[in-house]
Amino acid sequence: MALAAGVSALAAGLSGCGIRGTAVPVDAGSAPSRATCVVHGPQASATAGSATTSVQLLCTSLLLPVTRLVSVPEGGDPAALARALLDELKRPPSPAEDDAGFSTAVPQQLTVGGPAKGDPAGTLRLNMPPDDLAPLALAQVVCTFAGTPAADARPTVILGGPTGDRPRSYVCTDETRTHPETVQSNGSPLPPADGR
Repeated sequence: MALAAGVSALAAGLSGCGIRGTAVPVDAGSAPSRATCVVHGPQASATAGSATTSVQLLCTSLLLPVTRLVSVPEGGDPAALARALLDELKRPPSPAEDDAGFSTAVPQQLTVGGPAKGDPAGTLRLNMPPDDLAPLALAQVVCTFAGTPAADARPTVILGGPTGDRPRSYVCTDETRTHPETVQSNGSPLPPADGR
């Protein structure tokens, strides 16, 4: 009897909390985020053999640039620069970046090299097919490489997987930056450089 009275009192207390049930679903949006997406603190200064550059990290489901200090390969080799940029994408966010809400989806085992025989000029080959990457990771790679010497300063990035498949071109757009999960190639695989 005492148990029943206690349950009744608890139910009465809960019903008086001021929130009424509703049969209509309510979309109140996502939970508030404490991420600021702004890195505070001093930025690293370029030294001999290095340069500051932007890499694309994830923050509140967006791709946003973060300044990093990158070792500059000698000779301007695009594949070597791509490797340096990819190393930065694989590196965990610094404490300041982490506090601002930044993260990376690029897997540690991902590697990049130059074109295979017959590839179009500027092709970068990953050690896995680009479309096998998680979309967020692929968007980070594409938008970090786009417009840099790693992609011959072009807005499109030509990516292939292990030799045997034809490379495809990818472009970093505003849509890619705001919805990185939508990244995709520009169409059919590119023909070999010799046209065969």
